[in-house]
Amino acid sequence: MSRMKLGINLGYWGAGMDADNLAVAREADRLGYSVCWAAEAYGSDAATVLSWVAAQTERIDIGSGIFQIPARTPSMTAMTAATLDSLSGGRFRLGLGVSGPQVSEGWYGVRFDKPLARTREYVEIIRKAMSRERLTHEGEHWTLPLPDGPGKPIKLTVHPVREHIPLYIAAIGPKNLEQTGEIADGALLVFFAPEHAEETTLGALRAGRAKAGKDLGGFDIVPTVPMAVGDDIDGLADLFRPYTALYVGGMGSAKQNFYNKLAQRMGYGKAAAEIQEKYLAGDKAGAAAAVPRDLIDSTTLIGSVDRIADRMQAYAAAGVTTLSLAPAGFTLDERIASLRAGVEALERAGLA
Repeated sequence: MSRMKLGINLGYWGAGMDADNLAVAREADRLGYSVCWAAEAYGSDAATVLSWVAAQTERIDIGSGIFQIPARTPSMTAMTAATLDSLSGGRFRLGLGVSGPQVSEGWYGVRFDKPLARTREYVEIIRKAMSRERLTHEGEHWTLPLPDGPGKPIKLTVHPVREHIPLYIAAIGPKNLEQTGEIADGALLVFFAPEHAEETTLGALRAGRAKAGKDLGGFDIVPTVPMAVGDDIDGLADLFRPYTALYVGGMGSAKQNFYNKLAQRMGYGKAAAEIQEKYLAGDKAGAAAAVPRDLIDSTTLIGSVDRIADRMQAYAAAGVTTLSLAPAGFTLDERIASLRAGVEALERAGLA
């Protein structure tokens, strides 16, 4: 069985949990977790959170999960990545994603068109900027410098600690996954079910790696997995019903919801349609009730430490290299206990 590292996903900052999130990050650092991810949407930004976490931890990597592509120019993202890597002593991982059409167009005023081409171009510019060569680019979405003006090719003045900062892309759909395998160092995943890994994720990633003349060796496969420890499996599953319903039913429009399509590819087509119909009609409780228990069980870690250890073995067997936990808990003590249980489960699974 391959070894597997653990990460912690703090999610979105705020909601009165700032001090708790910092305590969770510090405990993950003490326990030997590999990476701490922070997210952003239209509240807290990930860069500020990561700088704060980096300043108060010692070993754990810090990762943007994710920086939103419509929020920043690629040059600004390269500057931020280089700065965070320098300030953290070489502990930064750059995670990118296109966000969704509602946020991209409603919050940033950026059209959600041609997301694959935009992502590819964005990564090309970042790679070039991070190499500290003079930055020039002629593409469909960006031209640097602008033609017929005073701009000139400029190179990054910040020296990152490492020559190559790991670059990840948040990917769900088959085409995005294939491109991620081709141009990135890792994939950030959600609702990853080991039983469906090949048809929903690995096949597309493998195809993309083949385009780049590579295989999946050395490619970091990083799903974020909600986790809750206890003996009442049904009760623990119910904790994640609203979360699953939000993504499958309410994240996006009726025509464009990547998570709904993922649930369909996993064989939950009828349920996915019902969840979405009820959620968009305002019946959030009905949408949550319509989430199949099997869907929750296959995409979360719930139960005793031994049960979680068994599931961790399934994730490792499915090719996961870094398992990022999102521990549930209404108190800091509950979240810390889950962090420690994650380490114990990994050791019992023989994956540490």
